[in-house]
Formats: sequence, C-alpha cells, structure tokens
Amino acid sequence: MLALGLIWISVILAGSRSLMKYEYGDATPGESPPQWPAHTRIQPPRDKFVLVMVAHPDCPCTSASVAQLEELMTRLNGKLIAYLLFSKPQASEQEVHQSALWKKASKIPGVSVFYDPHAAESTVFGGLVSGQTMLYDRAGRLVFTGGLTSARGREGHSAGADAVLLRVNENLNASAHTPVFGCSLRDPEARELKEDSSWKKR
Repeated sequence: MLALGLIWISVILAGSRSLMKYEYGDATPGESPPQWPAHTRIQPPRDKFVLVMVAHPDCPCTSASVAQLEELMTRLNGKLIAYLLFSKPQASEQEVHQSALWKKASKIPGVSVFYDPHAAESTVFGGLVSGQTMLYDRAGRLVFTGGLTSARGREGHSAGADAVLLRVNENLNASAHTPVFGCSLRDPEARELKEDSSWKKR
C-alpha cells in the first residue's frame, strides 16, 4: 500500500509540474521593428499611442489577452488606439469572423479588428505568437513588446498591462518587454508570407 501511495503521489506531482510548465511556459515571439514600419497598411501614430496585437482566432490563451486589452482601453479612456490582427492558416475570412474571439474583440470601443490572411500584416510587425502585442509612441517608436497576461489564459494584474498603462499615461518612450503566452500563428518553418489584397477591416 505504501508503494502504491508513493507511486500515486509521484503521478500527481508529475502532472502538476506539466500543467505549471504549460501555464507559465512562454512562447518565442518575433522581433518587432523599432520604428513604425513603412510597409504596413495600418495608419501610423499621430497624436496618440498605437497598440497592435496579433491573434489566432482559435487560441484559448488569447481570450485573456483580449480581456486585458478591453480593460486597458477602458482605463486609458481614449488615449490609446488599438488594432487587432487575426490570422489563421488555410481558414476563410468567414470562418475567422465567426470565431468567438473575433466577436469579443469587435465589441471593444477604440479597437479596430482586421482579417489578416497569410499573416501578412502580422509579419510586418514581427508577430509570430497569438497575443503578441506591440506599443508605439506618438513618434512611431516601439516602446513595448510582449504579452498582456502573466500566464496562459490568465486575466488580472500583469507586468505587460502595467507597462502599457505607464507609457501611455506618462508619455514614456523607455522600452519594455514581457513574455508572451500564446499559440503560434503559423508553421514556424515558414520563411515567406505573401501579401493578399483581400486584407479587410471588420
């Protein structure tokens, strides 16, 4: 009985470690351009900070990231413009539009939601991981890159959300970086993603 008990405890501990590793295991994001990219079709910063988030419509972790974004938009009360770029390999525009995450993001005031086929725009911003977020100041300088959650699918206080709030409220241009917890937007072996003229706003 003692041996069986020890085995059972070992199984529980191993399972707990696996769950912890998954929950707090961050992904490897892409490198975002230090200045607002010249080849994007998104409007550049003018008199406000601009946030860009990339998202996979089926990523369960990104629901928390969108919730964090909604809270940020409420707390910043018009000081921030946000764009959410949705992409999913081999998915139709209609399929992306019907996802729960698209519908949730589309309802947030101040957030423009885009269908980004082939992740063309996401690639311009160095977006590789769903939930990866970039913040550019009024001069078009990258001042934050990373995630808005403290773990996979976890809402609430996070260093990423704090970094965005601080930079927008205090007009700071010092850069900050946090881990990203989310799913890959595409095959990590893909090297080139072609442009697609069907890229559309909601």
